[in-house]
Amino acid sequence: MNEVKDFPVYLFTGFLEAGKTRFIQETLEDKRFCNGEKTLLLVCEEGEEEYEPDQFADRSVTIRTVGDISDLTRANLLKWQKETRAERCVLEYNGMWMLDDLYSAMPDDWAVYQEFMFADAGTFLTYNANMRQLVYDKLKSCELVVFNRFLPSMDKMEFHKIVRGASRRADIAYEDPKGNVVYDDIEDPLPFDLEAPVVEIGDEDYALWYRDMTEEPEKYENKTVSFTCRALRRERIPKGSMVVGRHVMTCCAADIQFAALVCQIKDASNIPDNTWIRLTAKINFRFHMAYKRKGPVLSYISHTAVPAPDPEVATFY
Repeated sequence: MNEVKDFPVYLFTGFLEAGKTRFIQETLEDKRFCNGEKTLLLVCEEGEEEYEPDQFADRSVTIRTVGDISDLTRANLLKWQKETRAERCVLEYNGMWMLDDLYSAMPDDWAVYQEFMFADAGTFLTYNANMRQLVYDKLKSCELVVFNRFLPSMDKMEFHKIVRGASRRADIAYEDPKGNVVYDDIEDPLPFDLEAPVVEIGDEDYALWYRDMTEEPEKYENKTVSFTCRALRRERIPKGSMVVGRHVMTCCAADIQFAALVCQIKDASNIPDNTWIRLTAKINFRFHMAYKRKGPVLSYISHTAVPAPDPEVATFY
């Protein structure tokens, strides 16, 4: 049987006038990237700048325009791929569309190889203040954030904190109006000691810890941790286990989810259902029926009853 190869997608996100078109144009003028490989260029928004195909390094690029989110369907993506006989896709995504709409439309063999976000430094803070959910949506999975038109008077820390509130993995670059680029070198030490015999997670750090553990599970294998959580007993959870966790606000009040963990415990009868506890447990990553996949499984060591944290909903700020 022939192995199905990935169809590479190079994804560029951000809002109008952020510099996406210019960067893609320059990329396709570069013979190291545009080297005869048939490329489908999907353009999902029209800004002031337009593409100049005659300046591309070769004629291997075919442009298709997606005028409305309703046109972004699996059938259309496959049709355009077939029509152009493309071997890869460069996708300029509309900043006002949610990325989940793209991911749900992508054919099974389409795979995002690289994801970049571009932002105009002069408008980014306003976008974040007024459309936080859209900004978070573009930051959460990108590999590189480029802040264009970044002025010396601007405070890098303001931008850095917003990016780190969505992702600890993304690289950050600041490009001034003359095109000079400086990369972010602000350190983000974790606010808890991973080398301590018991890693104490502060109430204000639950969201950060939960995300870091999800992104880099190897750091937490066999670690003993102590944290404040709500303890729940549910029928669907196998006997000898309970659910612990806290509600986390990822980007805004409209996006609050319960960040849950499975805790194995022989007898949870002395822990009333739906109560707050300070739990001490050991973490291992393995398959568990509650997750239906591999995930963090806590082994109970001890607990104490505690008041609910203030605020109860954990955040990244």
